[in-house]
Amino acid sequence: MMDPISSAKLCLDVGPIDDLKAELESSRNLAGKEAEHPEKDFKEYRSAVVSSFQNSRRTKLFDSLYDAYVDGGGLSALDAELKASFHGHIISSKFTNADILNQSRLADLRHPAEWFPASRQYHRTIHLHVGPTNSGKTYHALKKLEEADSGIYAGPLRLLAHEVYTRLNANGRECNLITGDDTKIAGSGKAPMSSCTVEMVPLNRQMDVAVIDEIQMIGCSNRGWAWTTAVLGVSARELHLCGEARVVPLIRQLAASTGEKLEIHQYERLSPLKTMMSSLNGDLKRLRKGDCVVVFSRTGIHAMKNEIERITGKSVAVVYGSLPPETRAQQAKLFNDPNNDYDILVASDAIGMGLNLSIKRIVFETTQKHDGKRKMTLDVSQIKQIAGRAGRYRTAEQSNAEASSDKMAADVTDPSINVLAPLPPANNLGLVTTLEHSDLSVIQHAMESEARPLKTAGIIPPASIVQRFSAYFPPQTPFSYVLHRLNELTRLNPRFHLCEQRDQTRLADLIQPMNLTINDRLIICAAPASLRDPGMPEIVKKFAQCVADQAGGGLLDIKEFKLEILDEDSTPDRNCLRRLETLHKSIVLYLWLSFRFSGVFKDRPLATHVKELVEEKIEQGLAYTAASYMLSRRQKDRERSEPMRTFLRNVRGKLAPRGGGGFALPLSWEAKINDHILPSDADPPKQEAVDTSK
Repeated sequence: MMDPISSAKLCLDVGPIDDLKAELESSRNLAGKEAEHPEKDFKEYRSAVVSSFQNSRRTKLFDSLYDAYVDGGGLSALDAELKASFHGHIISSKFTNADILNQSRLADLRHPAEWFPASRQYHRTIHLHVGPTNSGKTYHALKKLEEADSGIYAGPLRLLAHEVYTRLNANGRECNLITGDDTKIAGSGKAPMSSCTVEMVPLNRQMDVAVIDEIQMIGCSNRGWAWTTAVLGVSARELHLCGEARVVPLIRQLAASTGEKLEIHQYERLSPLKTMMSSLNGDLKRLRKGDCVVVFSRTGIHAMKNEIERITGKSVAVVYGSLPPETRAQQAKLFNDPNNDYDILVASDAIGMGLNLSIKRIVFETTQKHDGKRKMTLDVSQIKQIAGRAGRYRTAEQSNAEASSDKMAADVTDPSINVLAPLPPANNLGLVTTLEHSDLSVIQHAMESEARPLKTAGIIPPASIVQRFSAYFPPQTPFSYVLHRLNELTRLNPRFHLCEQRDQTRLADLIQPMNLTINDRLIICAAPASLRDPGMPEIVKKFAQCVADQAGGGLLDIKEFKLEILDEDSTPDRNCLRRLETLHKSIVLYLWLSFRFSGVFKDRPLATHVKELVEEKIEQGLAYTAASYMLSRRQKDRERSEPMRTFLRNVRGKLAPRGGGGFALPLSWEAKINDHILPSDADPPKQEAVDTSK
């Protein structure tokens, strides 16, 4: 593999840098007026870049380009950094000293608590509930919410928000559901409670109690800003934060910075969790009912599902992040039901939060995960979050079917014990192991270690600051460069970090040609759109064009929606599932935008209906995959056993008693014959007879 310096030099020799010249010439007013010497400006920039890499000089330009290549993900990140530095070279020379001073003042983000003056005037008490998974911390916080006159719950997933919304309404407390792409107003329309995703927390509403779940995500490099905003900005007399113990030092600092009282409540796990002394040694036959195999890629999940079904003959449920939340809940229901054949679950780390799963044992397929840039070994917190799902919930039927706890204790401590032994209740004992022996030591070490305390909380510049900052740039300035420049000048307090905005930058470049306001660009750049999904860039560009035109936002007017897939027959094809998942994300994005540009995207009811149809289609596809495999397996089993069937038929015919005599076959022979000659053996199951909708 080529080293970073050589790859970067190659990019400069044959890559996109010369294309920037055309951009300069096509945007002659990039610097606020027609560029006086575009050819000279470009040559100076190119010379500086090439010289920097040819000599590998440790200049600021060299460091920024090198870091973008190494840390950002290769040539595409280098390309983006080249573009940003190029625009900086052209535009920054036009700034006055006063402009630079004002930009620096706007980029001072050292005191985010001051962004929420209304909350600073509200006398809040912060209750921090910390403990491992299945310790009851969220339960106790929700009890406080139920007892309050008004309040909100905020969680990381729509599934969690919907669960609390359902719970509060079932208990007679009117509660609204508010997520980015869905709103459900309860009863009279004046419900005192709301359950929402954390990005949707209302900051301008006074309330008695606010519960913010999974508070450790405040340290997330992508979404941490939403938790920081909620913690600093919500106006509640009691603020209840639930999460891992590693967040305690950081919350102490935040509470001290706002002068608010902090009470810490610590919890212990309600059921034991043990790491097994042996792995499965790669043998999928050693999987048993209630196991969850954790895989970290969508392709790997489907491959593992097919392999388990092929080897064990059992049906397998799947859960991963790109599945619609409703489909994930349906797959979880199949796995939790003790009276069907879905004995095993294959899932990504999406099971770490948001689903109630009857998992008895977590089996890590690997201990490495791709983080978008490179493969990394899972850290202690990630391993414990996933492993903690084992033994979390248990149905009465499962507990009654299991053996004694003494056998389980032996299974955990003695590697010579057969891991095929049944799982007894043992006080809801959860087990953790790995598929391969080489990964077991990583899990064992992590389960015995403490996660490192969080040191920083994520923030992003508020929209008001971005709008004021962008006013210092000429109209034709790429919005991605405005964001880049703001990040470059940002000053932070040591207890905060700036969240990554790589996806927002890519979205900004994608919609740059459209005639949009800064506010429109900010909204679209914050949209839940992954440009890695096939067809999504075209969808985003079409949506942006609709916003620019203030027209054309009817669902059926947007040809980029591949709705024809809904008319196709379900197939056990992973590509078909991926197309459906992408269509679902596109519809969710449409719904998300419909709440922000309601005058453009008017078909919200139709989009909701189509979303439900796509979810049904995805569920049918997953069910069809399992049903198709089981039919194929049965047919192959019949073909393999046909010689034995013929032989046994002949034996039965020859040894049958004649004339009503009392002759009988030995019991062992009868059992053998009954195993192979079934009442329906003349009519093998037909594929079309399977109802794949269930």
